[in-house]
Amino acid sequence: MADEMKRRDFLKAAAIAAGPAVISARGANDKINIGWIGVGTRGNAAIDWLHTAAPNDVQITSICDTYDGYIARAKDRVKTIWGNTPDAYKDFHDLLAKKDIDAVYIMTPEHLHHEMAVAALKAGKHVYVEKPLAHTIDEGFDIVKVWEQSKKICQVGTQNRSSSLYKKAKELIQQGMVGDVHFVRAFWYRNGLPDQPSWRYVIPADTNTQNTDWPRFLGPAPKRPWDPHRYFQWRLYWDYSGGISTDLLVHQTDIVNFMLSKTVPASCIASGGVYRWTVNDDRDVPDTLSAIYDYSDKLQVNYSCYLGNEYFGYGEEICGNEGTIRVMNRTDLYFEPETYNSRRPGAQNRAPEPIRSRKALHINGPEEYKEVDGAINHFKNFIQAILGKEQVIAPPPVGQQAAISGHMATLAYKNQKKVLWDDANRKVRYI
Repeated sequence: MADEMKRRDFLKAAAIAAGPAVISARGANDKINIGWIGVGTRGNAAIDWLHTAAPNDVQITSICDTYDGYIARAKDRVKTIWGNTPDAYKDFHDLLAKKDIDAVYIMTPEHLHHEMAVAALKAGKHVYVEKPLAHTIDEGFDIVKVWEQSKKICQVGTQNRSSSLYKKAKELIQQGMVGDVHFVRAFWYRNGLPDQPSWRYVIPADTNTQNTDWPRFLGPAPKRPWDPHRYFQWRLYWDYSGGISTDLLVHQTDIVNFMLSKTVPASCIASGGVYRWTVNDDRDVPDTLSAIYDYSDKLQVNYSCYLGNEYFGYGEEICGNEGTIRVMNRTDLYFEPETYNSRRPGAQNRAPEPIRSRKALHINGPEEYKEVDGAINHFKNFIQAILGKEQVIAPPPVGQQAAISGHMATLAYKNQKKVLWDDANRKVRYI
């Protein structure tokens, strides 16, 4: 009950703060000018997603990156898709100084999110920032504070919340289809060929210190000599990433919070290590991780991730006492009512009639909703909020809740202690 009351208070406050904010005075028919910060692998692909989400409402007028090769590729992509050639910058401050930019997308490594998001909000821009919201818990709260003061629209990139499939799962749970829920299992399994280790992205042959701004990439991170592995494969190093915890896990703990109307877990324990990619590999972050979360109202989330086997894929399993909902690979939703027979072959269905009468269900997202995942909807929701027509589904307080779960797993793993969340003082402690 305490969690539910806290959730309602938060949602009320977030709705007020995130309420519709119309773009500046240039006129209702003008397009929203977008500045795009970070055009690497995901940032470049997302240029297409924005065009799919809002082709008539926005235009990308400026881009920013610290590698010349990415800048050239993104300029060409914008020209091909949108028909204009954007201005290009290596220093995001120069992009933010442009008065005609209404909103920015921050698609950079996570250690840069805080500095960029705060600067963008203070510059009067609406902000879309990829998950996790920030690299540390304190940085996340700082972004939330600045956002509240700015009165600007801000969306955090936990895009599962915009997926029609997950919205349907939430609806089924609220209807009581699975009964009470005290246990959730979530997992994400990937693999790479022996010569293609996970997150070891290809390093462009031409990269060097002349065409790659290493100091600007480092930003607030510890100063180190030029290292193209750290630049292009940043997810593997604690200086710039939380690895599995903040790159993958946060998506799943966040969507569990969404489906079950939860906020921040009360505790976390985590273990794992670098077990799969050990030969000639200097990664910091684990390739194998398990985390167990307990919430204050008798809910446990059991999470596991392994980067050496992909058979089971990605999924969340809501294990209610009257039924089970599984959302697999962001594309398929399954519901099955309980039978109370331990699944023994030929055993009688012992479920009470109200449960027995519930029909098993399978929904394929691409077929039913014409969606691969929630990314396009998430982008559209952000733009519609800027236009004053919607409220963002993942404002900074929600993004901070998701990030805290990830940071708790990282801290539990690093310190090999159980982490407790002290909500009153907004910090963790260990036992």
